[in-house]
Amino acid sequence: MRACRVGLVGAGGVAQRHARVLRGFEDVELLGVTDVAPDAAGALAGTYGGRVFRDVDELLGAGPDAVYVCVPPFAHGPVEEAVVAAGVPMFVEKPVALDLETAERVAALVQRRGLLTGVGHHWRYLHVVEEARRLLAGRPVRMVNGAWLDKVPPVAWWARRDRSGGPVVEQAAHVLDLVRLLAGEAVEVSAYGDGSPPPVDGADIDSVTAATLRFGSGAVGTLAASCVLGWKHRAGVEILADGLALWLAEDGLTIRDGDGERHLPADPDAARVAVDRAFVDAVCGLGDDVRVPYAEALRTHRLALAVAESARTGRPVALPTGPASRLTVPVADAGVSVDA
Repeated sequence: MRACRVGLVGAGGVAQRHARVLRGFEDVELLGVTDVAPDAAGALAGTYGGRVFRDVDELLGAGPDAVYVCVPPFAHGPVEEAVVAAGVPMFVEKPVALDLETAERVAALVQRRGLLTGVGHHWRYLHVVEEARRLLAGRPVRMVNGAWLDKVPPVAWWARRDRSGGPVVEQAAHVLDLVRLLAGEAVEVSAYGDGSPPPVDGADIDSVTAATLRFGSGAVGTLAASCVLGWKHRAGVEILADGLALWLAEDGLTIRDGDGERHLPADPDAARVAVDRAFVDAVCGLGDDVRVPYAEALRTHRLALAVAESARTGRPVALPTGPASRLTVPVADAGVSVDA
């Protein structure tokens, strides 16, 4: 069986991580990489193999079996549209877009084409996530409290709202994805940002955001996001059910119930490998364990954008319960739809 030939769009840190993992698979060949910064593409290819392509069209013309889209939030859209048009299985790093319109458009194209996709929500591959789901089976979730309290990452575009979408969209999406998995779909959010950017040149994002969430199941929750620290302080989700309290993070699961407290460690690096292994296996027809295809990631993206929209307007935002592409912001007399 010949190797799965993978092309990369983007040569930044997350693309380098995927390249490192993929190069470790005996059945994968790194076909090459394209990036708007040719030097970055050259450096990645020099380290992990493959050739440098001038653009996405040239990469697609080389006949990859799969393409990894590892671009900043503001650059999503045209790349995915080209890959879908070519009919090539596609892995997209989160967040899947800066806005909702772009993500909805790509999702519709993917569905119409019936294309195999995966999105980089690697937390779903932590073995402790499955243990949390087992413990919650038959117990309705009463409350979830998500948090991502961190620093500003060292990339110039991150602190600009029109480039990253802000901390909730770009960072806390991992937490919100687990919130959805464990507590179900949120139907309304209310959020506030502090209106004060972190002390970084050109920053215009909120330093802190606090949100409340109401779920279709009747559960309630909160989300706290911050980028004012010099370290990653806390990132994870607390889940409360009858007689059970869980704290789930990338490094493990803490369980408190009638038997006391215990901790199960987790391996985030293994999860990062597992998400790539599952996608490659699906491309090769050897497995079916893609846990977050594009359509599923879109639901998490809708929730993150709803929180960001509520923080921007100071008003509650209702989430669609079906495939609707617009979020509803309640006002005093009637609801009005706005693009997220």
